[in-house]
Amino acid sequence: MITVLEAQQKIKNQTLPLQVISLPLTDSLNYCLAEGIIAPVSIPLFNQSAMDGYAFNFEDIKNSLKIVAEIPAGDNRDFHINKNEAIRIFTGSKVPNCCDTVVMQELTEVINNELHIKDEGLKIGGNIRTKGNQIEKGTIALKKGTQINAGAIGFLSSLGLTTINVYQQPTITIIATGNELVKPGSELLAGQIFESNTFMLKAALQQKGIDSQIIIVEDNQKTTELAIKEALSNSDLLIISGGISVGDYDFVKESLENNNVKEVFYKVKQKPGKPLYFGKTDSCSIYALPGNPAAALSCFYEYVNTSINIMMGNNKVNLPQLNLPINKTYTKKAGRANFLKAYTDFKTVTPLDGQGSDALQAFSMANCLIYTTEEDTKICEGTVVEIHLLPQ
Repeated sequence: MITVLEAQQKIKNQTLPLQVISLPLTDSLNYCLAEGIIAPVSIPLFNQSAMDGYAFNFEDIKNSLKIVAEIPAGDNRDFHINKNEAIRIFTGSKVPNCCDTVVMQELTEVINNELHIKDEGLKIGGNIRTKGNQIEKGTIALKKGTQINAGAIGFLSSLGLTTINVYQQPTITIIATGNELVKPGSELLAGQIFESNTFMLKAALQQKGIDSQIIIVEDNQKTTELAIKEALSNSDLLIISGGISVGDYDFVKESLENNNVKEVFYKVKQKPGKPLYFGKTDSCSIYALPGNPAAALSCFYEYVNTSINIMMGNNKVNLPQLNLPINKTYTKKAGRANFLKAYTDFKTVTPLDGQGSDALQAFSMANCLIYTTEEDTKICEGTVVEIHLLPQ
């Protein structure tokens, strides 16, 4: 059995980014950049008005100004003004080189085509977005490993890009084992439970923009082995739920061995999720998660999520971390690290009721996990603890 930190390091040592592909920018949501993006142009491309108003020279601010022209957005004509003259201008319009300031129209008065400026706080250069103010041509726009979101797509579009190089997303299969599992909506017989882990894990993957294939198998050596064999042949990542303990009907570990999966580690000094398994083939990473759903989800966020982020080339490998004071005393036995379902208001953090490895209700209310070390036994109210923020 190994520690949490040892397990996390072994995962990082055994995982590499997938291959690089070129995608249309419009299809790149949730992918991660395989290379840094160098800005091919400056943004703005020219001195740009930040609002509807009037462009003029600041030295004339106390005078009445004759309005001599109008510049709608997209107009690329050259303009020139003389002393005590101004130009009507609109948001996004190119500010002529002959003007150094824009006044917003609400703080002006126009009488007989004469502009009177009422903005007492206006300074030279006001309301002008200068060329390259957002980013200058030739500088880094986005770093390698940046995950593409809606804002990134808009930003890269504004640079004129239509395709980008990204890391391929992993192909993922989820296998759930258990004779007791019944699909929600079916009739339950005595001794059966509704299957939840595959729905939960699939949803966690969808939050990352990744689809997955689901297979449910009975607790049978042959069917388990065959399902694993098929999944290994067409997946970059295989997640197995249940069947990894040492009971008479737990066939996963033996089935993995029979499929030539190399064990990297099995069992971690943690609660929940002690019977966590991580293995490798030449082309696939394999996680066997505990069958208890809260334990499985904890292991997904703390370990599987790391593997996926590395495969995707994401430069943010682990869950975001904060250190905040706990607002009630918590006690535990020494010997195992704990991942406690918790809620934070980002001032303090509260461990939730229902910390059992089977209990998902607390997870539905949690926005973070409190991490306690193996050595911790009593964490007093007010003690600063490490928390891992969950995707929301």
